[in-house]
Amino acid sequence: MNKKAVLAVVLLLSLLITGVAFSEEAKLKAGFIYVGPIGDLGWSHAHEQARQVLEEVYPWLDTIYVEAVPEGEVEGIIDRLINQEKVDIVVTTSFGFMDGTLNAAKRYPDKIFFHCSGFKRAPNLATYMADFHQVYYLNGIMAGALTKSGKIGYVGTFPTPELKRHINAFTLGVRRVNPQAEVNVRWLQSAWYDPQGAKEAAEALIAEGIDVLAFTEDSASVAQVAEEKGLPSFGHYSPMLSYAPNHLVSGQLVHWEAIYLDFFAKVYAGLYNNENLENVDYWWLLSNGAVELGADFGVPVNPAFEEALKSYMVNDPVYGEMSAYDLVFELERAMADPEYAFSPFTGPIKDRKGNLLVPSSVRLALEDLITMEWAAEGVAGPWPGEPE
Repeated sequence: MNKKAVLAVVLLLSLLITGVAFSEEAKLKAGFIYVGPIGDLGWSHAHEQARQVLEEVYPWLDTIYVEAVPEGEVEGIIDRLINQEKVDIVVTTSFGFMDGTLNAAKRYPDKIFFHCSGFKRAPNLATYMADFHQVYYLNGIMAGALTKSGKIGYVGTFPTPELKRHINAFTLGVRRVNPQAEVNVRWLQSAWYDPQGAKEAAEALIAEGIDVLAFTEDSASVAQVAEEKGLPSFGHYSPMLSYAPNHLVSGQLVHWEAIYLDFFAKVYAGLYNNENLENVDYWWLLSNGAVELGADFGVPVNPAFEEALKSYMVNDPVYGEMSAYDLVFELERAMADPEYAFSPFTGPIKDRKGNLLVPSSVRLALEDLITMEWAAEGVAGPWPGEPE
């Protein structure tokens, strides 16, 4: 039994000890809706792995899933899950499912809804996010230390506030150790899973002179292109070290099961129901065990890059002179400590137009993070929706 499963059992036992009454009715049934295929190696794959953990740990829960659902068709899928599959809980796992999920929640007030990465809630609709901005910041530090050209490439799918937040965090990390470096962004705007488009975008960025690659797209294409070209890259959502064993530096790994185990235990215990979810929003980070730095689970940095990162010395304003490698782990410990106030979005921060957006020592609030549209200083390339 893995660590998250053990914690789930402890949670259930603690609820029992404190006198929370569990339902004696039949099993709960939940339906998961994915925007991509479960074999995508990215976002949907990670949610599917977490769903399987849920079924393994909780004998009172049955789950089903529907994959590769276009965002405009989510309401019809929800109708089918509720009316034909008789689910009690609907989990929708894409930002673009937000309005459709809210509409369905209003139509089915006796059901429970759980929406990922959105911000609209209702009495029977909660939201959740395992957010990567802290890990992207750490990846950015490594990217800034490894670039020789000062030009780093980033392949993004859709310019949502989530991706803008992550690219900005990555860029702020880059500039912490390499103030003159730039992050060149190329958007696909085709699909979350577009291996061919991601491959072509990565090749185009390399042709423009970038020498480090990062991305948000639900395949390993960018990492594979970087491997072929002998360039450092950073994985996304799922372990990708096996696809680029020589040149994948690190990446962002998610533990959706941490959130799911907690939420479903509380539904089963009766703490959460279809009338009290309007203020339930999971925003889980390093301190909650929802995200992890790594090229693979348990491999925060590919050993092939340890020497290069240890030899890149910086004079950090907080920690003084140290290697980029040590700085990454100092900051990881700081951000994983819930009592420590550091955030990648602590001022002073300017946008790329030179405007001071976050004054010194001020930390952006959650509302500012989830609605982010501006581009940080050091971001290059198109930025749809950028404030004037």
